[in-house]
Amino acid sequence: MARNPHIERLPYEPAALGRVDVDAPARLVAGSMATIRVTYTAGRFGIDDQGSIRFLFRFASDAGRPQFDRPGAPNYCTVSASNGTVLVPEYHPRGAFRPWFKAVRVNVMRDALHEGNRITLVLGDRSQGSAGWRLSTVREPRFEIRAQADPFGTVVYGDVAGGATLDLVAGLPHKWQLVIPTLRRVGDPFEVALRADDRCGNPVAHLDGAFHLEADGSVEGLPESVAANGPAVRVTGLRASAQGIVRIRVRDSAGELLAESNPLVVVEAPRLVTWWGDFHAQSEETVGTNSAREYFEFARDRAFCDFVGHQGNDFQISTAFWRELNDLYRDFHAPGRFVTIPGYEYSPVTFLGGDRNIFFFDDHRPIRRSSHALVEDISDIETDCNHVRDLFSALRGDRENALAFAHVGGRYADLRAGHDGEIERSVEVHSAWGTFEWLLFDAFDLGYRVGVVCNSDDHKGRPGASHPGASIFGAYGGLTCLYLEELTRASIWRCMKARHHYGTTGERMHLAVDAHFDDDALRYDSDPKIDSAAPGVATRTAMMGDIVGTREKSVRVVVRVDAPAPIERVDLRCGTRTIETLRPYSSEDVGRRIRVIWEGAEYRGRGRMTIWDGHLDMAGNRMAAFVPINFWHLEKALERTQTGLAWQSVTTGNFAGADILLENADDGSLYIASPHVNTTLAIRDIGFDDTVLDAGALERRMRVFRLPDVNTARSFAFERTVDIAAEGDTPIYVRVTLENGHQAWSSPIYLFRRAAP
Repeated sequence: MARNPHIERLPYEPAALGRVDVDAPARLVAGSMATIRVTYTAGRFGIDDQGSIRFLFRFASDAGRPQFDRPGAPNYCTVSASNGTVLVPEYHPRGAFRPWFKAVRVNVMRDALHEGNRITLVLGDRSQGSAGWRLSTVREPRFEIRAQADPFGTVVYGDVAGGATLDLVAGLPHKWQLVIPTLRRVGDPFEVALRADDRCGNPVAHLDGAFHLEADGSVEGLPESVAANGPAVRVTGLRASAQGIVRIRVRDSAGELLAESNPLVVVEAPRLVTWWGDFHAQSEETVGTNSAREYFEFARDRAFCDFVGHQGNDFQISTAFWRELNDLYRDFHAPGRFVTIPGYEYSPVTFLGGDRNIFFFDDHRPIRRSSHALVEDISDIETDCNHVRDLFSALRGDRENALAFAHVGGRYADLRAGHDGEIERSVEVHSAWGTFEWLLFDAFDLGYRVGVVCNSDDHKGRPGASHPGASIFGAYGGLTCLYLEELTRASIWRCMKARHHYGTTGERMHLAVDAHFDDDALRYDSDPKIDSAAPGVATRTAMMGDIVGTREKSVRVVVRVDAPAPIERVDLRCGTRTIETLRPYSSEDVGRRIRVIWEGAEYRGRGRMTIWDGHLDMAGNRMAAFVPINFWHLEKALERTQTGLAWQSVTTGNFAGADILLENADDGSLYIASPHVNTTLAIRDIGFDDTVLDAGALERRMRVFRLPDVNTARSFAFERTVDIAAEGDTPIYVRVTLENGHQAWSSPIYLFRRAAP
């Protein structure tokens, strides 16, 4: 194996550099407070004066940040040496190499350690009154604290022998999840799946007892009760015998309602039905958590995905892991049950193109990396494509059956640096990193025709059900819904090419957006901007993702939403412009409930997170009740005060906020204080339409508006006539916002005016 000279380490066996051991309970609940004792024993070189050891944690770990100067506070840690030497501990969030970014470095500052001397790190030292160290929120049977030694003081480290691993398990049930499909034909078989998540979003390891099921709608084969004896409950062979909307509820043995499913829309004979999955996440072999095999098992058996991709960063994927990963794609692929989509994440720096998700129709295709930054074997470095334009050229030259999505993660995709409309069919507007509508707007501005996907970009071993926990990931991970003839890779491939899909921030809802023409229009399977000879097919209708040329000056757009929670609004859009905001209620229906929302980001890059810590005080009125919106972070809360609310909150393009039910509809005023907005509003002036308080940066702002006291609208349909521009594209799509904070985006219908014959 050729050695990458940029990956430096000491050329000694681990035992020569020492060993590490851990003293901890056999099993620990993820996200709980604990005291963990990690001991390093020096090897034959000892540790010289001003040498050091470092204890490393994965980037994806969201364990409490170790601190050494506040003994009574959480996450207080101590270090000591058996020979009494002076130690100086430091925490560095980027103190080592990817994926082991997070480092506690312990510097030996006076007497050197001899062989056999020990350094002990106590994480969460309760002897000084600390509550302990908060464990990572992710269930992980091999949570590792990696130890490395620099015995010579050269700041070059090597791994030591031994191991410090913890078994982090899920806690008690906190939220129950009941999942069914969202669009099926009358008589189609389907299943209902149940799991319970703990407060950190980890599926509980074992369910037992009896659960009672009931349904709205005509469902054949649904038992009155099912017995659980495992991590999930699945009931198969169900059928809807009539058109309508099906919702299923589950209760415990005492009759307590545990969960209601998403809606299933049943129609007589649609050509396409919908399937749900997550194209984009990672496992521990790159920068994620838990193994690739566990990744696929989670997506299928816990998140109840119908399809899944795996998108490890290319500069970390060794040739051996690429083979292993493709074997897993093949092994888990089960058409009609669970479909895998082979691929990887192409990850150059932003100005060379930025992050792109690459997908292949077949497994075991060649990988063309953006670099070999963390791949030691450089024997195939000549196949690298450092610029995204080089990648697209190579994929075409290799005649690969490949597709791509542009996305925003650590690096963001720069569509101006390069784009290939035949290969790059969609953009990702939401993931656990946040919400990025501006990437879709970039495509509009550049005249590109792309669809919309939402995925998790999960790094925590939870593809398809990605709770952000307590880390820099500020949002719940997204899902993509595909309109398919059948659940096969070939059907998914046709769907991806045609952009017949929509994305959500994690909720499963039914969304249909169609265009209707009075005269025959032409629908194009290939983009006529790219292929001027592309033939058109005569049509009177179009669905999301279609490219349609028409001689008409306007089109009738029909929208339908069926959601698991009340619908707050639907924005009908043309490109970057909102044509109209529609709500399933009128201004006469609003009452004592007001909603305060904060949203946006600092800028496009890695430091995009906006801190919104603040408070709201009320004068001349009282708050009868409040509900937090999108408070995912376990250590950032919305709490009641004597005069209102106080919160800790961050956004990364997404939004958070609060619903407030007032005792009196119009009395008094609100004072809002935050790092970016400070204002006083008369409550009587808060109305049906948004009061927008701009805060600069990237769509950073607050919005305040009024809602009905109770909104029961979980289905909403409307029609609108939309003008078609005389020149250029008219991209028509919708953004749906639910009262629980979740959103959805349809892929645009791209309309353009054809010249008269």
